[in-house]
Amino acid sequence: MTKEQIDRINFLARKKKKEGLTESEAAEQAKLRAEYVAAFKASLVGQLENIRIVEPDGTKHKLGKRNENTSK
Repeated sequence: MTKEQIDRINFLARKKKKEGLTESEAAEQAKLRAEYVAAFKASLVGQLENIRIVEPDGTKHKLGKRNENTSK
């Protein structure tokens, strides 16, 4: 996500609060927000994949994927 895209998201958000958006601007805002969320999720997954757990005995292992059967 480029700085220009983030600036455009912010511009459209401010405009929406002040005067409202046209249909094309609302569609552009939705598209940009979806791209931002996808980029954010990809960045977060990348960070989580690089996390290592250090056990008390000094061994390290990757943070595994969460098992859906595990309770919170």
